[in-house]
Amino acid sequence: MDKVAVLASGGLDSAVLLADLAESATVFPVYIEAGLAWEPEEKRALQSYLAALGHANVKPLTVLEMPARPLYGAHWSTTGEGVPAADEPDSAVYLPGRNVLLIGVTAVWCALNGVGAIAIGSLDDNPFPDATPAFFADYARLLSGALDHPIEVIAPYRKRHKPEIIAAFRDLPLHLTLTCMSPRDGVHCGACNKCYERQQAFLKAGVADLTTYAT
Repeated sequence: MDKVAVLASGGLDSAVLLADLAESATVFPVYIEAGLAWEPEEKRALQSYLAALGHANVKPLTVLEMPARPLYGAHWSTTGEGVPAADEPDSAVYLPGRNVLLIGVTAVWCALNGVGAIAIGSLDDNPFPDATPAFFADYARLLSGALDHPIEVIAPYRKRHKPEIIAAFRDLPLHLTLTCMSPRDGVHCGACNKCYERQQAFLKAGVADLTTYAT
């Protein structure tokens, strides 16, 4: 694998992944604009992280559009209202078909740009049906045939957990990543499901959390 497109959301997992893969491959960070409420903040965070990383093997950010707002309608992910709170289960944050859309659009870009691998920062405890090893393998086969271009979908962290990732890559500018469903002016809300997950992961990793939270 000499070239890989990394689905980069601005979140911690994908930010670590692209830096990790850049040690042995040319990395193309890809951000998909879907019309979700937190995307402007995410993109700013991702650009700040990439600038601070400054890795020679990481190419400039590619931004692609795949509007999902018409699909999800007046949903918390599009309105930014009533986002799942810290005490709500992971199932509350599920967006049906999200990886189907993200990987599919990125695969078309890969076919047009001569890239044969797509990497996603899915972790071991991701419970959703479009984040399983079987789905990634099956979808890669389908996309390869449909595009007449070999596509591999890889999830190198599928057997790892967030605290482990934080501990192993503590020297990266992790504080510049954004893992929040209701950010304001670059600040994590501190009250949503994703903020709680982030806070707990830093605690379990024994790494100082330099993230700024509103609460």
